[in-house]
Amino acid sequence: MGSKVNTLVLFTLFLVASLHQARAAKSHNSNVTRLKGKKEIVGGCNLFIGSWVIDPSHPLYDSSSCPFIDAEFDCQKYGRPDKQYLKYSWKPDSCVLPRFDGVDFLNRWRGKKIMFVGDSLSLNMWESLSCMLHAAVPNATTTFVRREALSTVTFQEYGVTIQLYRTPYLVDIVREEVGRVLTLDSIQAGSAWIDMDMLIFNSWHWWTHKGDSQGWDYIRDGPSLLKDMDRLEAFYKGMTTWAQWVDQNINPTKTKVFFQGISPTHYQGQEWNEPRKSCSGELEPLGGSTYPAGLPPAANIVNKVLKNMKSKVYLLDITLLSQLRKDAHPSAYSGDHAGNDCSHWCLPGLPDIWNELLNAALII
Repeated sequence: MGSKVNTLVLFTLFLVASLHQARAAKSHNSNVTRLKGKKEIVGGCNLFIGSWVIDPSHPLYDSSSCPFIDAEFDCQKYGRPDKQYLKYSWKPDSCVLPRFDGVDFLNRWRGKKIMFVGDSLSLNMWESLSCMLHAAVPNATTTFVRREALSTVTFQEYGVTIQLYRTPYLVDIVREEVGRVLTLDSIQAGSAWIDMDMLIFNSWHWWTHKGDSQGWDYIRDGPSLLKDMDRLEAFYKGMTTWAQWVDQNINPTKTKVFFQGISPTHYQGQEWNEPRKSCSGELEPLGGSTYPAGLPPAANIVNKVLKNMKSKVYLLDITLLSQLRKDAHPSAYSGDHAGNDCSHWCLPGLPDIWNELLNAALII
């Protein structure tokens, strides 16, 4: 009899504990759902804070099968011996980066026009997106037109055009009697950008060039014609002109506007505490999500300008995550280009992640 009572007591305690556990689990799940909803409402995921991880699904295409890659970015074709740099994916700390689906992208942007506007880092990203989409629909009919200022890839069955407008400063270079004048308050070229459904802007690298590689002879700052000025100040004034142009000319109900962010260089190893190194021979990213040298000053200018705009411009904040990728540059494997290229990026490679982040920003 005592044994039966003990068994009954134990069974009763078990039932009570099970019910309590079930209620606790239900309460926990309810809290998770509520918190998730609240988090999504206030913005949720920061796509740009995270770390680099090996991902067997990368690269998303083979350079030899993409007809859009310039020699200067085709590192495998020009003898780069290692391949681990191709295998990295970006893992945000606070969410999962959606997998890029090229067919879905083309369907969502069917009949639309996308334009990258900027310098050779825009070229890097434009070719990357074109290759990613081509890999998803390798038998689709495409047209490919390259011109000095405006180049276009069209996926004809989808009516999707992806263009590149080359203008390294965003503001104009004007030919005057004195020579080439970088005109900080003029954007005549903008008439070619207006009718787009998505614009991805970029500028900075050419603002720093001097000597033979400098793209101008004088700077016009309002009424003043100057032989030179502080380059960050010039960049700020040029970016302010660009911001005013976007505010005045872009219809936000038709056009999504992105700024690509400042793409870093890796010429100076002291930036990551290895003063004798550059990008040459680097085989893996920095770990974690901090860069010893901190953000470049130009990134602060971009943030300041975007903050003061009336228009909604999404900052594709690629700077920090790209700073960690000291391994991803062409270095000596850059076609017929002599020297050590620690400015641009191999394709496939880092710009593919930029486009994955662009896609995530469009769908999250």
